Amino acid sequence: MLIIGGGLGGLSTGCYAQMNGYRSRVLEMHEIPGGSCTSWDRGDFTLDSCVSWLLGSGPGNEMHQIWLELGALQGKRMRNFDVFNTVRGRDGRAVRFYSDPDRLQAHLLDLSPADARPIRDFCDGLRTFRRALARYPFLTPVGLMGRRERWRMLASFIPYFNVIRRSLTVLMRDYSKRFRDPLLREAFNFILYEKHPNFPVLPFYFQLAAHADQSAGVPEGGSLGLARSVEQRYRRLGGEVTYNAKAVEILVEADRAVGVRLSDGTELRSDIVVSACDGRTTLLELLKGRYLTDAYRELYTSTINEPGMVFPGYLTVFLGLRRAFPDGEPCTTHLLDDSVAARLTGIRHPSINVQFRSRHYPELSPPGTSVVYATYFCDIAPWRELSTGPEQATRVRRGEELHTLPVGRGGAYQRAKRQVRDTITDYLEQLHPGLKDAIAVKDVSTPLTQVRYTANHDGTVLGWQPFVTSGEAVEQEVRRHGPGLPGLSGFYLSGVWATTGGLIRAAASGRHVMQFVCRDDGRPFTATVDHSAPLPVQLIDPVGATP
Repeated sequence: MLIIGGGLGGLSTGCYAQMNGYRSRVLEMHEIPGGSCTSWDRGDFTLDSCVSWLLGSGPGNEMHQIWLELGALQGKRMRNFDVFNTVRGRDGRAVRFYSDPDRLQAHLLDLSPADARPIRDFCDGLRTFRRALARYPFLTPVGLMGRRERWRMLASFIPYFNVIRRSLTVLMRDYSKRFRDPLLREAFNFILYEKHPNFPVLPFYFQLAAHADQSAGVPEGGSLGLARSVEQRYRRLGGEVTYNAKAVEILVEADRAVGVRLSDGTELRSDIVVSACDGRTTLLELLKGRYLTDAYRELYTSTINEPGMVFPGYLTVFLGLRRAFPDGEPCTTHLLDDSVAARLTGIRHPSINVQFRSRHYPELSPPGTSVVYATYFCDIAPWRELSTGPEQATRVRRGEELHTLPVGRGGAYQRAKRQVRDTITDYLEQLHPGLKDAIAVKDVSTPLTQVRYTANHDGTVLGWQPFVTSGEAVEQEVRRHGPGLPGLSGFYLSGVWATTGGLIRAAASGRHVMQFVCRDDGRPFTATVDHSAPLPVQLIDPVGATP
């Protein structure tokens, strides 16, 4: 089996392939594993660009079992905070979204007694949803459930049916209009750091419930540490990884995938090909548009270009600070004046999420220092207009092709990056006097940076948006045809483009695709927990909670 892409989806697919007796090889165009789940070093500082919370970081749900099967968490400490996110208004008032519904209710009532009714309604729903979380299925795809198993799953949700139904059919942007207080009315839309205008209430409940149950913490070692743990599990199982290997074509003979051609002309043969890289690249370039169902053709030639169908990319500013800033909150979304937002190229909503990242990962920077991680949802088009260089270029270094090296993008692009960096830095200096003088490291990445490292369409990190036409169409196709393409045997899709959601969905997709592979080959599927290291340890507020 050849697996294209060494992100969590590809590595997960490889782990489960090895568990089930398949010989597999992961092909990754970068020099390191993880895809979007990554970090990089700047001097003494490690800049972590991914995990702000990890669904399934704690026990009591099927998500956690998947991470234990992949060896992702063993031997690590999981850090948990009591505040999921703080939203700070333009007037300086703050809403702290405690994930514990009792603390959240008391805090919100203190802020706005006049909103007692919607506050209690939301918190009661969260209480119920916490009990439902353990019932959510992640281990087996619905398309492979038998009738009895499916009915058993549905029956387990009966006690929570009303809350799930209401939270799935009401958009948060409409729910939030119930509040009289202007800050609450706006802040509820930013619980998940950014504004998600097409999200119903359900994903907000899901994240808060997992966080309250200490199953949405952050893993010691950060994002790249998580990816390397899964890579090590894969290698212990006997899998192979080839880096600096960029696939340019999936080889097909007699309507069967038989291998992969790399950019250097090498042809690798296999019985099965799994693509866990960018979906559009896979279907329209590697397979040259063949074998598309009508739904996939519509998705990848039309829907993908419509607003709101794909998760946007991020603009990220990192600041490595020479000293600690104890007043820096672990995670805060700041609602911005329009005059500030206007200086932030490509910004979708007038807000930035600011994390004192060293509160999440103190081991990734020297003692007595801080790391600031500031992000906003960002459209790629303005950056493309500014850039004069290629989006990605392959160069040969010491006889080996490298595909993610820096490329020149011109003066206008660099000036826009500096303007964004300086605008955010000036804003933070007002909140934390002395911050500018403490800066030792600065780093800015745009959606084009994401394209360079991962080749993801328009710099997205999550692929299709759930709860809209695109995400629903993908889920329907997978239920109808499995993670493959009708008419093409020996080929499967894995990773975020074969599902909707974040890291746990990517990891689960590897398990799911191998369940389909085993079914098609007439083999029983098996999975085992990794026992090479101790189970993870849960830490509560290891550096102190926001008061």
